[in-house]
Amino acid sequence: MPMMRIPTLPTAVLLVALLAGCGKELPKLAPPPLEVSTITVQARDVDISAEYVAQTQSSQAVNIQARVSGFLDKRVYTEGSVVKAGQVLFRMDPKPFQAQLDAANAAMQRNQAALQVATANLNRTKPLAAKNALSQKDLDDAQGQYEQAAAAVAQSKAQVDSAQLDLSYTVISSPITGISSYAAVADGTYLSPQNSQLTTVSKLSPMWVNFSLSENDFQRIQNDIRAGRLRLPPGGDMTVQIVNPDGSVFPYTGKITFADPSYNAQTGTFLIRATVDNPKGVLRPNQYVRARLKGAVRPNAILVPQRAVQQGAKGHFAWVINKAGLAEQRPVEVGDWYGDGWFVSQGLVIGDQLVVDGGQRLAAAAPVVVVQSDGKPTAAGAASAPAAAGSAKPRP
Repeated sequence: MPMMRIPTLPTAVLLVALLAGCGKELPKLAPPPLEVSTITVQARDVDISAEYVAQTQSSQAVNIQARVSGFLDKRVYTEGSVVKAGQVLFRMDPKPFQAQLDAANAAMQRNQAALQVATANLNRTKPLAAKNALSQKDLDDAQGQYEQAAAAVAQSKAQVDSAQLDLSYTVISSPITGISSYAAVADGTYLSPQNSQLTTVSKLSPMWVNFSLSENDFQRIQNDIRAGRLRLPPGGDMTVQIVNPDGSVFPYTGKITFADPSYNAQTGTFLIRATVDNPKGVLRPNQYVRARLKGAVRPNAILVPQRAVQQGAKGHFAWVINKAGLAEQRPVEVGDWYGDGWFVSQGLVIGDQLVVDGGQRLAAAAPVVVVQSDGKPTAAGAASAPAAAGSAKPRP
């Protein structure tokens, strides 16, 4: 029979201590406070802008067409070049029109000779008729011949003028200064009303910039204005800044000069046109750019960094530190983006200590330790510097 091993004294004491502690709960250790960074919520007037996809359009695009029928002799301009007002673009064969002008001049000379004869005859008939040496019928015949000859001369002058115009139309010039397009008709082609289109010249300065505003955006802007959340410049005189496709800003700004009074039935938008100077011809017609509207102000706006706002099942929320130094969750109503900031219309009040970093680990009534606080208004914190060059964007 094996002998039972008797535990030593230290082991027995440890077993007794463990058995005695099995019926008691160990005290729970409080979690350490979480480290967060905060900013102080403040309100201020914020200059905002809005960007829209836009397309350039020449403020004056002229179709160059042949005004008479005939053969095209030569194109005398370089396709795609900038042409001046009055510069010759095409020349037509002038010989048929010169022949018509010569014939009209000859007819006018014949009629002028007939008018001289009729005038002399009338001058002789009038004194004789006054002395009853000739009858009244003779006087009437002389008067009628004179008037017929005068009318023929007037008709001949009109024909001469028409022939001179037709001859001048054989030299086709540009009526404006602008960028020329390709030649639609080759040299030697017979031009008629069916193929009279020769090319197009588009004026480069000023340039039109067209963009569209949706009905929803327009209604939202009107609601913000009525609610006092948005203030436009006096007379709605917005400044339009052109942003090139590469992100660079066009050096000249423009103004809104036209707004279509009716909506497009297919797209639900209406057209807005801005006019901008383009003296160097950098902008070309039908180019896609972005139109940035500046001049509007959000008065007393609360602007917070986007990372300070989170989204849950019930909507957007943010964390603030209450007076007891504990985390408190606040539901917020957000508006537009602005740079890396977000406008908050409801949920935050001036003076709140808003958690910017570290909010993902927080829970309600959790103790926190503020490791970084700017002590400045919200707009002067993390959201302010990039927002100065940002643009208002619709909420996703």
